[in-house]
Amino acid sequence: MKTLLGRRARALAATTATAGLVLLTACTSSDDGGSGSKTAAGGVEVVKAGQLTTCTHLPYPPFQSEIDGEVQGFDVALIDLVAEDLGVKQEILDTPFENFKTGAFLNSGECDLAAAGMTITDERKKNVDFSDPYFNATQAVLVDKGSGVASLADVKAKNVKLGAQAQTTGEDYVKGQGFDPVSFESSDAVLNGLRTGQVDAVVIDYPVVQGWLKDKANADAFEVAEQIDTGEEYGFTVKKGNTALREAVNKALADAKADGTYKKLYEQWIGPYDESAASPAAS
Repeated sequence: MKTLLGRRARALAATTATAGLVLLTACTSSDDGGSGSKTAAGGVEVVKAGQLTTCTHLPYPPFQSEIDGEVQGFDVALIDLVAEDLGVKQEILDTPFENFKTGAFLNSGECDLAAAGMTITDERKKNVDFSDPYFNATQAVLVDKGSGVASLADVKAKNVKLGAQAQTTGEDYVKGQGFDPVSFESSDAVLNGLRTGQVDAVVIDYPVVQGWLKDKANADAFEVAEQIDTGEEYGFTVKKGNTALREAVNKALADAKADGTYKKLYEQWIGPYDESAASPAAS
């Protein structure tokens, strides 16, 4: 159902963006609803006929990661619902996380939307349009068991080496608290940095930690020292001004919450249903 365009394809896309746009223009078919049409159901325009192209950044379990050769996760499942409503298939493009802050791949026509467990911020709103929030996220301080660290304040007091994922709100938060964290490219790299002793504590989104601690070996060795409620809400993004697609995403989210699909997917990918985390107010 989902196709991953990997790092090789991603590099090719980055080096041939201009040529790709020319080819897209040359190959566009009439918007008459035929098999070559780039107009999906409801009059929503897509960058490639027959598909909803999603930019993401892998891995970021439980929201998106490659499992048995297929990209799966909570975000993926929710965007599948959008694609189904539009009568197309979701295709996934793995891109650098910094592109989500600038909307670069949306503006260049590489992707229709972005889904990457991304926090809604006023700064990011300058470059992209967000869907309604679909998940309330907290940050977690993760440490070795027996470290004696019980909070972020302890990390500072004990001068513990701290890690965070680059270009994320978690990194922004700890920098705002006076830390100079070691930056890692992905959530997997952050957790591996803790596992291998590159850092002694990390700050990362709590749902990621929940999934990671499901592994008994991880749970035996590491623990959450503190959860930090930073008031973060996740949203999907579209190119600024793409109201039709934004409304299609919001409708799919609302329908999924109304008919129980959201709860089912939440329990499948996140864990026991937490209504306060799952039902943020629309922004």
